[in-house]
Amino acid sequence: MFSGLSLNNTIRVLLVDDQQMVAEAIRRMLAEEEDIEFHYTDKPMSAINLAIEIDATIILQDLVMPEVDGMTLVRYYRANKKTADIPIIVLSSKEDPVIKSDAFYSGANDYLVKLPDKIELLARIRSHAKHYLMKMERDAAFLALREMQKQLEQTNAELERLSSLDGLTGLANRRIFDQTLDEELKRAARDGNPLSLVMIDIDFFKHYNDNYGHTGGDECLKQVASIIDGIASRPGDLVARYGGEEFAVILPSTDSAGAIKVCENLKQAINAAAIPHEHSDTAPHVTLSMGIASTTGDGASTAMDIIEKADKALYSAKEGGRNRFVHFDDV
Repeated sequence: MFSGLSLNNTIRVLLVDDQQMVAEAIRRMLAEEEDIEFHYTDKPMSAINLAIEIDATIILQDLVMPEVDGMTLVRYYRANKKTADIPIIVLSSKEDPVIKSDAFYSGANDYLVKLPDKIELLARIRSHAKHYLMKMERDAAFLALREMQKQLEQTNAELERLSSLDGLTGLANRRIFDQTLDEELKRAARDGNPLSLVMIDIDFFKHYNDNYGHTGGDECLKQVASIIDGIASRPGDLVARYGGEEFAVILPSTDSAGAIKVCENLKQAINAAAIPHEHSDTAPHVTLSMGIASTTGDGASTAMDIIEKADKALYSAKEGGRNRFVHFDDV
């Protein structure tokens, strides 16, 4: 319907009338107007398609026509989404208040007795065209604004998503870990459910970086992150990069036995991956040390409490020879 029109564009007038003499008379009235483009059809059944095709700015519609009367055609214009807003000036052979009322009721914008005076016709065409084009420009501006707002919302959502991720591994970052742990502990206390936290460290990662370079170290971190994420894969689980070569896994609704099972699966998966680490003192491939801490859902544990317990368990795993996991209850 509206395709980038502005107030300086040509006004496209469509006349729908079965009388050739009337059409010629109106054509002559508009012929010298440089800003008006005249179109005509005497076939009412093709009027809507023609209005859409020429991107009509205004329609001059005769009321008495073969096949379809003009009043019905006015209603058809209004029922079609692409012509619903185009101004319609009804042309009638007589000044009849009843007919005029019906025309406005059906959706006409104006009513003229034909043949109208040239000055009056031009004035009404330009008046209706001006308001129509202003409305179209306003609607286009609103659409553009909504699109900009939509794009801004998408951009902000993407920025929010990116701000919650670790840039290297794609896992949740430390900020999201802290926020999630606090929320999940509150949920566990409210629902009376257990929760476990696993702190994970890549064994002898400094040796890895020293010998494979930082690029190799980054690739190792990404591989390990992917393996951990694949094991702790329930919808409620959160895997985060805690810092450096250290990762953390929050396991909601998971007791000690469940957390131990996760660590067993993770140890098996990381060993099966056999990421070469020739300079490790533990194995010829990358291994992990893991510390587990669990709450019973009694609300007694804070985030700091469970992190300290998991860290102590992790330290115990390292002291015990690495490539293993230890639960805080066993420290």
